[in-house]
Amino acid sequence: IQMVLKMMNRNRGFTLAELMVTMAVVAIVLVVGVPAFQATVRNNRAVANANDFLTSLNLARNEAIKRGAGRVVLCPGTPAGCAGTWTSGWIVFVDTNNNGQWDAGERILQAHEPLSGNDTLTGNAPVSTYISFAADGSTRFANSNAFQAGTLRFSLCNSNNQQNTIVINSVGRARVAPQPCI
Repeated sequence: IQMVLKMMNRNRGFTLAELMVTMAVVAIVLVVGVPAFQATVRNNRAVANANDFLTSLNLARNEAIKRGAGRVVLCPGTPAGCAGTWTSGWIVFVDTNNNGQWDAGERILQAHEPLSGNDTLTGNAPVSTYISFAADGSTRFANSNAFQAGTLRFSLCNSNNQQNTIVINSVGRARVAPQPCI
């Protein structure tokens, strides 16, 4: 019985040396792991933003082809209308009067919320205010048959110091092209 009592009276816990070794291991794991995790989060956000925009482009193009007449437009803005920058979100709608702007009564097919974090999206002159798809799937300027082609650049750099650029050719096909960060 005395042996049992002596064992029960022993203090249980960690010694100072064990605690210091554990703290050192935790510190090393944090120093190595946190930057890698942050890079992974940044890379995933860059890919997700580009994929979201590419999905909207493909929706607009496919809807224009499916309808066989008229135009389907993607423009920066909210369901209240086309305004602002691509960073503030975008809408896809059926452009019944072919003016490249959402007007009351035109059907909105998709509305996308603003980009998350500090990422921005800017388009060069041909695609800075809208992208209009004709019934054959090609991009055309509003009220015109002239081809509309351009590039849109995301500002978020991934861990390889590259940013995503979406290139839209004259037949309406879009692709993601990684570019060095500016």
